[in-house]
This record gives sequence, C-alpha cells and structure tokens, in this order.
Amino acid sequence: MASSSVSVYLKDENLTQETKDLLSSLPSEKGWLVSQMYQFEGSWQTQALLQGLLNCQKHFEAKDSDVILVTLPKLGTTWLKTLLFALIHRHKFPVSGNHPLLTTNPHSLVPYLEGDYCASPDVSFSELPSPRLVQTHITHRSLPVSIKSSSCKIVYCCRNPKDLFVSIWHFGRKLAPEETADYPIEKPLKRFVKEVYWWTLWDHMLEYWYESRKNPNKVLFVTYEELKKQTES
Repeated sequence: MASSSVSVYLKDENLTQETKDLLSSLPSEKGWLVSQMYQFEGSWQTQALLQGLLNCQKHFEAKDSDVILVTLPKLGTTWLKTLLFALIHRHKFPVSGNHPLLTTNPHSLVPYLEGDYCASPDVSFSELPSPRLVQTHITHRSLPVSIKSSSCKIVYCCRNPKDLFVSIWHFGRKLAPEETADYPIEKPLKRFVKEVYWWTLWDHMLEYWYESRKNPNKVLFVTYEELKKQTES
C-alpha cells in the first residue's frame, strides 16, 4: 500500500469527542510511527484506527455470504487480498480476460474495514459484489457482533514473528516521523518483543487458532509459509 494512503490511519485528525474521551481513559505507550499507541480490548491501536474500530463495531453488518480476511500488518495482506479476490471472482473475471487486478490496486478492490471507518461511520459496502470480500486487522474479541453471529467465513493468516518484524521495520522506516525514522533496529524490536508495538501478537494469533479448532467450517487458519510452499492448494 502506498505510504500516502497508510499515513491516513496514523493521523489523529477528525477524532470525535467520544473517541477523545475514550483515549483519555486508556493505557498508552510512546509509539514509533506515531507519538502514542493506546491499548483497547487487549490490542494496541493508533488514535485514528481506534476510532475506525469503534465505528466498525457499531455499524458493520455482516452477511452470511461475506468472506473476512484477517491478518496482522505486514503479513502479506496485499498478496492475500489478490489471491482471494481472484479466487472468489474467478467465474466473473477469467484469467485470460480483462482482469481488474491488472489495472487496479488490490487495496481498492478489497476494503479495509477499520481503515475505511476511520473518518466516518457512514461507510457503505452495498456496492460490493456478492460474496463480499473485506479485510481487517481486528482481534477476534473485538470483531463486530454481526461477524461472530453470522455464517460468514473468516480466513486468518499468521507468519513467523521474526519475518513479520523485519517487514514492519523496513515498512515503518518509510512512514516514521523524522525524530524516530533513524532509530536503531534494537529500539522498535524491544517494543515488538514486549508486544506493545501495534498488536498483542500471540493473543491475536491464538484467538483465531482456537476459533478455527472450535468452528472449522467458519474459520480457516493458514500460515504465510504454507501459502508460499503450496499456493495452489
């Protein structure tokens, strides 16, 4: 994703008073890409993404036919969006035809739930073709009730944390403010290991893993490494 579009999710513009009041009551830590990160329902969020999460919880209405892609940041999300979009719409857009993925960024084809909800609760996904494909980084405990209660499908992908961190490190250096852009790698690594950086890593993965064991017909749990070895399978 282009850094200009990602930076929108790192800014604190257009925060509602409700979000500001909630932020004042939450545990916070100094961030690397932003000045502060806030802990909410066990995960660490930027101010903008917290507002997006709250709006998503209140307003997103899942359909039984929906497919929800869940990842941690920098885990191959763009690749997975591409794979799932091509798979779901394989009959509508044959590979030999004029496929949208040849001309359109996958992030424009597959909405980012809490990202789209950052600025306003008035987000509509009604124009998406069925089955709707959307993506999120939200923990299972924080998913909108409609996702948990419906028969929609969840595809969750995890990755070796060491590779995940290296990807975040390189990506983050492009977005970090000047005062932290030249941090030695050891500083963000300490935050990552403490699980303050972005999300509580192990809880995020384990929540979806347990759900995949309890309800395998709803949650498909795969690894980045498995997908690289056997993408077609």
